[in-house]
Amino acid sequence: METETAAGLQPLAERMRPRALNEFIGQEKLLGTGKPLRVQIESDNLSSMLFWGPPGCGKTTLARLIARLTRSEFVSFSAVLSGIKEIKEVMAEAEKRSRSGARTIVFVDEVHRFNKAQQDAFLPHVEAGHILFIGATTENPSFEVISPLLSRTKVYVLEALTTPQIVELLRRALEDTEHGLGGENVDASEDVLFRMAAFANGDARAAYNTLELCVRSAREEWPATGDHRPVKDGRSRLEADATKTGESAKSTDGGSTEQPASEGGPYKGKKRITADLLEDVLQKKLLRYDKTGEEHYNLISALHKSVRNSDPDAALYWLARMIESGEEPLYLARRMVRMASEDIGLAEPGALAVTLAAKDAFDFLGAPEGHLALAQAAVYLSLAPKSNALYVAYGRVMEDVEKTEAEPVPLHLRNAATGLMKNIGYGEGYKYAHDFEEKVTEMQCLPDNLAGRTYYKPTDQGFEARLRAKMAEIGKTRKRVGS
Repeated sequence: METETAAGLQPLAERMRPRALNEFIGQEKLLGTGKPLRVQIESDNLSSMLFWGPPGCGKTTLARLIARLTRSEFVSFSAVLSGIKEIKEVMAEAEKRSRSGARTIVFVDEVHRFNKAQQDAFLPHVEAGHILFIGATTENPSFEVISPLLSRTKVYVLEALTTPQIVELLRRALEDTEHGLGGENVDASEDVLFRMAAFANGDARAAYNTLELCVRSAREEWPATGDHRPVKDGRSRLEADATKTGESAKSTDGGSTEQPASEGGPYKGKKRITADLLEDVLQKKLLRYDKTGEEHYNLISALHKSVRNSDPDAALYWLARMIESGEEPLYLARRMVRMASEDIGLAEPGALAVTLAAKDAFDFLGAPEGHLALAQAAVYLSLAPKSNALYVAYGRVMEDVEKTEAEPVPLHLRNAATGLMKNIGYGEGYKYAHDFEEKVTEMQCLPDNLAGRTYYKPTDQGFEARLRAKMAEIGKTRKRVGS
């Protein structure tokens, strides 16, 4: 069993580790009610596993939580400190415990740093069931874990925490008087907590460390008129002190002369975490931004309109402004996917593929490396030929869907799946285009009340110029075939 550091010396991130599954934030796909991993933990019926995910997403916390909830000995290994000799000694102890019916969870953090010989040392004990092996890695286990060990473990993919989830963790830390900072009398606005969480880039440990450093760096603010909290006889503490000493308990500058004491211990002045303090701690300028307010919509509007106006420099600037202000990068990726269809469409069909690839690249790389993929997409969209023909066409279609009667599908377009359907006219008059030399017929495919409607009108920009010519050619062919 690993030794634990005294609680007073532990970092905030260590003290705030959840002690029950309901306290665990994030990873709902794995730990939500009824999900397989949660069911295994709750039923104490686990197998060896690997947690693969970015830093600070809860890999170590989840492993320790499993040990706590499944009545198991917990042994943690470090790739830096543990050699083959240490591993073999612990495995021998685990084997003894196994024979007496006790289970040992062996947790290997950063398992990708263990060499092949070190990983091999665990293998026979995993096979024999002497230990429950849990490995954690930020690297793809397919390349970093030896095949025999990988084949005997279940890989669970953990996701980076979202900014709102980290804000919730920070709020808990400020309110928790037993393990967190609840006794520190800290005042932090939602905006400051959001900034702090955003700069953590999904890493809860980094967010906790920033919060703890801010609290340590904050100056205690004392009321200008001293401490007027009541004591047992109803008088203010300053009045009580003055009665005892015969002098005013106020200092000449209007503040208290010393830190007053409460019945339960020393009274703590308020520690206010401001944007300026956070900026000093992070050593990074905080840009003006409100994720849910006007500035959010102003910036995304500027990015979208810069792309639409084919201005790659402006698009890059507004993209960087939003990223550095703490915007969720995947929100920006989703907006650029929208731009690819709304403002470029079929003038450059590859735009949609580029934006989706940028989204996948960010998913794969994370921050900050993935930011470059988003920048690439923004520049590509800016320089691509522009057309809103598809956007306009879909709008026309929606207008007709809403305003015209929903006529039934024409009989000749219906599929005659049974003899009865065929007898009542389903499929009668249908013309199979492949049976015709030019692959086009004059057959009407819109309902009668919308016959002849033209929704999509391609421009002469980019690939749409070819589509425009093709549509004109199809129109001529249709008329010729019909005559």
